[in-house]
Amino acid sequence: MHAKPLETTIPAASALDLFLKAAAGTPRWVNRLMTLRNRVVSLLGLKNLGTLSMLDPAKPASAYQVGDRVGIFTLFANTPDEVLLGDKDKHLDVILSVCKTVNAGSGNVLATVSTVVHVHNWLGRLYMLPVTPMHRIIAPAVLRGAARG
Repeated sequence: MHAKPLETTIPAASALDLFLKAAAGTPRWVNRLMTLRNRVVSLLGLKNLGTLSMLDPAKPASAYQVGDRVGIFTLFANTPDEVLLGDKDKHLDVILSVCKTVNAGSGNVLATVSTVVHVHNWLGRLYMLPVTPMHRIIAPAVLRGAARG
């Protein structure tokens, strides 16, 4: 499990609002890497997920229902303080949590992003070899972009 905090000044934002803001502000280089990822894994018969920022900009967080696609993820659970998104496949399952809390000192919103990956087979283990170190670079970059936006 990997957790990264993001502090922002949007107190009324739900956890899903925070995720949508972060995904919409994904750096271009991350989306280019996702496009490359999709080309490579298609050779192995894996899904083309699209890019992280592939969202409907006109759709507010309140319009999403459990089971809907939210960019590259499926919405599994949604409360004002936590959203669970993920993807399930034959080689691995991924669950992403965005948990919203309020910093008692500043009143700012703190979003903690955690991921859990359950690997099912050798293809999942092989896939995670390059993905794990890349996520250590990508996740902070996406969160920094959200904090600036």
